[in-house]
Formats: sequence, structure tokens, C-alpha cells
Amino acid sequence: MTIFNLQISGKGISFVDKDGRPLSLISALGKVITRFFSFFLDIELYLLWLVGYFPSHLIRNLIYRLVGLKLGSRSTLHMGARFFYPPNITIGRGTIIGDHIFLDGRAKINIGSHTDIASQVMIYNSEHDLSDPSFKATEEPVTVGDYCFIGPRVIIMPGVNIGRGAIVAGGAVVTKDVPPGTIVGGVPAKVIGDRPLKEFTYHLGRPRLFQ
Repeated sequence: MTIFNLQISGKGISFVDKDGRPLSLISALGKVITRFFSFFLDIELYLLWLVGYFPSHLIRNLIYRLVGLKLGSRSTLHMGARFFYPPNITIGRGTIIGDHIFLDGRAKINIGSHTDIASQVMIYNSEHDLSDPSFKATEEPVTVGDYCFIGPRVIIMPGVNIGRGAIVAGGAVVTKDVPPGTIVGGVPAKVIGDRPLKEFTYHLGRPRLFQ
């Protein structure tokens, strides 16, 4: 039986990792501390998930800022947002994010100003290393530039940079960098055109109330 990296058997008590390999006392204590930290983080994320359904942009944004999310002026997230680690997430000015967004945050996420992100978009910056024997996780930052539009149900994978003014069509899976001013779509996303507008000065409209 294994509990919190303690393996209890007929031979006594020993420290092991998740794969049953022996651990030193120092390594085992480090893992136990990390696990307790993760436990309290999970509670925080659950409470944030509940906050995400409170029908007030003002209150939601205030709480998001209190837990470390860096949210620029006139930017907002609609209801149902979920996170892994808000302090790693930065959002510029005048950006509007649709409902049921998922922002990973295990590595840095930087979203620019005056960017429009539609509903049910998922931005990941952690994934498993398929070639690693222990299937360990890797982390890479994601950047979405100013004046971008990200369509509904887009998935953006770790390490991707989306350039200023780029458009990502709905349902796309973005696995590689997107050049500024281009339009991409598909699975995996590929360039399908160029955005006619070259100079960007517009501001987005107001978010939907009570959403």
C-alpha cells in the first residue's frame, strides 16, 4: 500500500515515487510538500470556478486580480473561465474573452490588447513528453498578440506565438507559430489567407452584461 510516497509492505516502510522507485528522505519530503501545495491550489481553483459563474464582470475581475491574474483596464472574461495557475497569466487592455475559456497558466500566457477571444477556447502550455520513460510534463509559454481574433472552440498548444492582428478560424488546433496579419484554420492550423486590414486602431465593443 502506498500513501503520500510512503510504501508500506511486509519489509517495512520506504519512500517511493509514483512509479514505485525508491526515493531519498529529502526527495520524498519535497514531493509531500509539493502535493500539499497542489491540494490547496486545487481548492483555490475550484473556488475560482464557482466565482466564474457569478453574473458580474466587476466582481469576477476583482477576484481574478486578487489571486494574481494580470488583467488590463477595460479587459474582461465572460462566465465560466477556468485556470490552472492565474499568476502566470497576463492580459492587456481592452481585450474581451468569451465564456468557458480555459487558460492553463502552468507556464506564462501573454494575451495582448484589443484582442477578441471567442467562447470555449482552450490555451494550453503544458503537455506530456511522449518520448520520456516517465511520461513527464513539459511547459512552454504562449503569446497571443494585440488585435488578434481567436474563433470559438480553438485549441492553442504549448509554445505557440500568435502574431499581431492574426485571425484563427473557429475549431482550429494551433500547433505552430502564426505570423502577424495572417488567417489560419484547420487541424492542424495552416495559413489560409491574409487579413485585409493592415493598420489596427479599433477598440472592441462592450462585453455582454450578466454573462
